[in-house]
Amino acid sequence: MTCPAIYYVFAFLLGAAVGSFLNVCIYRLPRGTSIVFPPSACPACGSRIAPCDNIPILGWLLLGGRCRSCKGRISWQYPAVELLNGLLTLFLFIKFQLSPTFFVLFLFCSALVAVTFIDIEHQIIPDSISLPGIVVGFAVSFFLPWLGWKNSLIGIVAGGGSLLLVAYGYHLLTRKEGMGGGDIKLLAMMGAFLGWKAVPFIIFSSSVVGSVVGVALMAARKKGSQLPIPFGPFLAFGAVLYIFFGRELIGWYLGLGGALRG
Repeated sequence: MTCPAIYYVFAFLLGAAVGSFLNVCIYRLPRGTSIVFPPSACPACGSRIAPCDNIPILGWLLLGGRCRSCKGRISWQYPAVELLNGLLTLFLFIKFQLSPTFFVLFLFCSALVAVTFIDIEHQIIPDSISLPGIVVGFAVSFFLPWLGWKNSLIGIVAGGGSLLLVAYGYHLLTRKEGMGGGDIKLLAMMGAFLGWKAVPFIIFSSSVVGSVVGVALMAARKKGSQLPIPFGPFLAFGAVLYIFFGRELIGWYLGLGGALRG
């Protein structure tokens, strides 16, 4: 059933509004401060941000990317997060309409947006996102027929266990830490929300994209293999790719393999 166009506008606005809250989480969670109090303020001068200036995307544009009080620059990351979460929510609504799956994946993708930007800046994935996410993902699996609790439970074990084995193997061979515990818990959360079938796809796609981006960055910065590159954003990309195109891409790959064998 096709929804009126206004529903799609509301979906984008919902995502952008939640994106504004995600900006608070992205800034405060790595610093160990409350995401509720105090109200939003300028990072430079500490001045409270007026409600009219806190409108997602539009507020930043009207201010010209500067604080109203001290004229200090406000990072482009704030409208970028709001826009990204708004678009993700819109695309989820287009695909799943007003359904339980939409609301569950909306929550999941919003968490991935926060994880992505935190990991890029701080190279950490907060347990306060991934651990509750595992519990929530498993809990909602009882109410989603396409997922189911067994699929979710196996996804948790497969997601966390697979990266744990990779991390252990890398440490065994190199005596160095190559995979953070945050990535392991994040993939376990992805398995909880998407099921075990998503795990191989996410690992493969994130590894391919991560390798390409990593090589490009090392070449651009002229640094060796010691350049730290957070893996969380690539896992998040793989999970979102699976949500929107996973079945089609897997079907295409299997069909291509059959054609080559024939």
